[in-house]
Amino acid sequence: MKLSTQIRPISYLKAHASEIVRDLGNKGPSLVITQNGEAKAVLQDIHSYEQTQETLALLKILALGQKQIDEGRITPLDQAIQQIKSRRRAG
Repeated sequence: MKLSTQIRPISYLKAHASEIVRDLGNKGPSLVITQNGEAKAVLQDIHSYEQTQETLALLKILALGQKQIDEGRITPLDQAIQQIKSRRRAG
């Protein structure tokens, strides 16, 4: 999708709202809405939005894991397994 073909002024959104929502619901491309010539908002279908949110959540988890590795806050696998086994025996 070429983003440049999906830029519309806010007046277009006001005049064609139902058409835009219908097209987005049919997996149409996202739209960039401008106001006074500046990009102000992006409209996208709910499925794409949910996918974006899930992707961001996964990236945050990966970044947190990398930060923990960088800080040395890790436990070797064999030690972690021993800790789990010890807890199971104690419980």
